Amino acid sequence: MFKKYSTLVFFMLSGFIAHAQVANRYDIVIDELMADPTPQISLPNNEWIELRNTSSTAFNLLGWRIGDATGQSGTMPSYNLLPDSFVIVCTASAVAAMSAYGPAISVTSFPSLDNTGDVIYLRSPQNRIIHAVSYADTWYQNELKKDGGWTLEMIDTKNPCSGFSNWKASTDIKGGTPGKKNGVDAVNADATGPQLLRAYATDSVSISLVFDEPLDSLKAATAANYSISDGIGIPLSAMAVSPTFDKVNLRLNTPLLRKKVYTITVSAVTDCKGNIISTKNKARVGLSEIADSLSIVINEILFNPKSNGTDYVEIYNRSNKIIDLKQMFIANRNTAGVISNIKQLSADNYLLFPQDFVVITEDPAVVKRDFITQNMDAFVTVASMPSFNDDEGDVIILNAQGNITDELNYDEKWHFKLIDNREGVALERIDYNAPTQQESNWHSAATSVGYGTPTYKNSQYRLDLQVQGEITVTPEIVSPDNDGQDDFATIDYSFPSPGYVANITIFDANGRTVRYLQRNALCGIKGNFRWDGLGEQFQKLPVGIYVIYTEVFNLDGKKKQFKNTIVLARKN
Repeated sequence: MFKKYSTLVFFMLSGFIAHAQVANRYDIVIDELMADPTPQISLPNNEWIELRNTSSTAFNLLGWRIGDATGQSGTMPSYNLLPDSFVIVCTASAVAAMSAYGPAISVTSFPSLDNTGDVIYLRSPQNRIIHAVSYADTWYQNELKKDGGWTLEMIDTKNPCSGFSNWKASTDIKGGTPGKKNGVDAVNADATGPQLLRAYATDSVSISLVFDEPLDSLKAATAANYSISDGIGIPLSAMAVSPTFDKVNLRLNTPLLRKKVYTITVSAVTDCKGNIISTKNKARVGLSEIADSLSIVINEILFNPKSNGTDYVEIYNRSNKIIDLKQMFIANRNTAGVISNIKQLSADNYLLFPQDFVVITEDPAVVKRDFITQNMDAFVTVASMPSFNDDEGDVIILNAQGNITDELNYDEKWHFKLIDNREGVALERIDYNAPTQQESNWHSAATSVGYGTPTYKNSQYRLDLQVQGEITVTPEIVSPDNDGQDDFATIDYSFPSPGYVANITIFDANGRTVRYLQRNALCGIKGNFRWDGLGEQFQKLPVGIYVIYTEVFNLDGKKKQFKNTIVLARKN
């Protein structure tokens, strides 16, 4: 009898102790989740999460909750989660099916787990965030499995805050491992400090910093760990933002000035494993403004990617404004010519600074695979890009008011004529300041850069030289082999008044006409034409000396002729 009662008292006491324990961050972690159960592989058609006790202490889950960005669940029932053990959390209707795989408990208002990504957190009765997971479907690291039926599993539960690098799709043939050790379980230690991804100002005295992983909340909340340039100095306060703690809000003593770019430096901040921030600890910030016409221009487009590639559009900030891409949109036109398929460039605040580039695409990883990218961070992901046809189409950039900042009606005929296969070849803008819709302002990206320059200056870029004089041809030697070096000749003109008309003819050294480049072309005061080194039928011409003969006249009867000599060369 004594033994029976003593056993009962022990279990009652252990339950009381477990419930009385106060959990620290990561004592219990969300280590598996089923966000998209269809199409079914083998597991029941239910959404659920799995909790794992990573500590040496038993915890009673009475009063615990789970939640997402839209709200949180009801409280969990009394359940003792022992050290290194698991429990499945789901809706009441799913408990019976899930109990076949391990211990399962239910909560009311179980949050809906979005298929493509969500933020899921675990909150203790003391109202502390114990663990949070901000997952995305890229975490599956498997194109087949991300379409449904497979769980996301944490690789190393001793490394709970590394995000993408510590999660992948389950390898279990059932599609997941509810109630037991994950199929992908392995040692995946975190020895890398956090990185500062970007910063943005919500008003003149409020700045938010975005990091690549959760931070130690105490270090992140130390104002002395941050410094802002140009006299702003140390902020008044700092606060790590729950539930994921990968964002820090700063409050300033001195307000930011408009049209001024500041630099924030972060020091002594660590991630949840104690790794300190090191080299990538600076970010620019400033007050953003609404983009107006041609503040942002379309700078490069890949509309006919390789069979396993993806479209991209590169934009360039040619203004002196700091522009928030959360307030910008990409679109095209439907068959009726109406603006349609409008897509927001960024769901989060993302500042595009003056003279910076950013690439818009559905899959940055594919673009980085196919092209040299000098700035790996200069990408925004649009889940479903507007459709851009392989032959011709329309690209539109809109501002927050729905006004067009730039528009391009492209045509594959604008490509370099001697390119046989145009798949995977981007069209590049030659001059930011020349008209977007001017065909001569576009050229195929050079062979030497792999036919595209996403995130950096175009291979065919040519600054408007503002040549003073009448007619000037550059360069003196042209080599039309699409290697990015002198692929075409630029014929710059400068006249005292508008209204001049130009005829430009190309002759070989024997005086034979090889190309009628322009006929009755209306000129402005300043501008340019371009010769791609090809003949009248867009054929290769022999190497040698050629004459560019330009005749101009106006309605007042004024005429003038110009002869410019140029050498046509070829490497092979």
